[in-house]
Amino acid sequence: MHQVYIRTYGCQMNERDSDQVAQMFMERGGYFMTPDEAEADVILINTCSVRDQAEQKALGKMGLMGRLRKQKPHVVYGFLGCMAQSRGEELLQTIPHLDLVAGTQKYHRVVDYVDTILKKRLERQMDDERFSIVDVAEEEGSQNTIRDQELQANQATAFVSIMQGCNMKCTFCIVPYTRGSERARPIAEIVDECRRLAASGVKEVTLLGQIVNRYAIKEFPTVDGKSPFVQLLDAIHGIEGIERIRFTSPHPIGYREDLIEAFARLPKLCSHIHLPLQSGSERILKAMHRPYSPQRFLEICEKMRAVRPGLAITTDVIVGFPGETEEDYAATKEVVRKADFDNAFIFRYSPRRGTPAADLPDEIQLPERVKEERNQDLLSLINDQAKPKYAALVGKDVEVLCEGYSKTTEERLMGRTSQNKIVVFPGPVERLTGRIFSVRVTETHGFTLYADPVTVS
Repeated sequence: MHQVYIRTYGCQMNERDSDQVAQMFMERGGYFMTPDEAEADVILINTCSVRDQAEQKALGKMGLMGRLRKQKPHVVYGFLGCMAQSRGEELLQTIPHLDLVAGTQKYHRVVDYVDTILKKRLERQMDDERFSIVDVAEEEGSQNTIRDQELQANQATAFVSIMQGCNMKCTFCIVPYTRGSERARPIAEIVDECRRLAASGVKEVTLLGQIVNRYAIKEFPTVDGKSPFVQLLDAIHGIEGIERIRFTSPHPIGYREDLIEAFARLPKLCSHIHLPLQSGSERILKAMHRPYSPQRFLEICEKMRAVRPGLAITTDVIVGFPGETEEDYAATKEVVRKADFDNAFIFRYSPRRGTPAADLPDEIQLPERVKEERNQDLLSLINDQAKPKYAALVGKDVEVLCEGYSKTTEERLMGRTSQNKIVVFPGPVERLTGRIFSVRVTETHGFTLYADPVTVS
């Protein structure tokens, strides 16, 4: 039996891909998962390339793990995912002990490749010649291979991958180059997966895609004025046992009238959307190749709140994009004020090799000092906006789906509201996990609510 350790960096889609790889190892037989890298016979890191920091973390982690090679020479080391896709064979030169590099369309082949490496190693025990596998080629139909997952006992929530790739080519983003063009799974297959999850006790599904609300926009037809994505939402909404539906990450251009209207008639859609702004400057949005104006962005926020009162909106913002002036940054702050977000992820612009923005002239690249100042300033504004929203919930009842133990202690449980706010409360994990009920908020710290214990009938 071989023990497998997988470390994941990056987005929810990476987490879902890692779950699929783990499931395939367990189905194969002869493997089981371990949370302890020191005990592992197979060490895999699923990587992210969206920011340089994520790549450096993965490289640093794999470099440190290489110290185990002398003690355990049989261990297989591998990089998966986006950095593996973008860097390919050069990673073998960077990490001398690396055995496997598998790109974003090759997750379903990882077990086969590990099997091959282990067999080669047995065949060549006395041979110091290195054997490695690199596969970053495109593969038709790869989007349909991420479809099953191993669920934990009483698991309340699950990610469902509905598509891969992106056609938008924002100038700052490496994803179209690491994930490829948009490719959608058929609606029927996604619905079948959601039914299986519901039968296993899952109450909430989160649909995943690079631009999830553009799902199959060119592959499947519009029916009765509904885009393929809204057709999918309708179908999942009808599954008995699924009580909540989320999706991430959308694009403003995907919020057409049929999707806005869906929030008015589909109560299982959670009262939260993540809507990436990126910049509030029209000039910078054009330089980013983001095909909407700040005014259009604010119109979407207004329409969504009109059809779903109490809707929470979170966002992504990039500060320090090449050429961003003080006036551009001020325009971003103004849109943030008007949009009144519940929370936001603020990123300092990070040049990604091979993207158009990385090739812009050095003289318009902003100093790290300026990026950090704007990052901290915008975080302060977001915090000031969010605090009153959280404080207003103290003393009120909120409905949560209990997901199990809190991430910080097993003395308390945690759940999320429909607005995606984290709530921590005491109670028996066996009886409450996977159930939806109300708790009374007693206090708030940062972006976490704390609530009284409850009695659930």
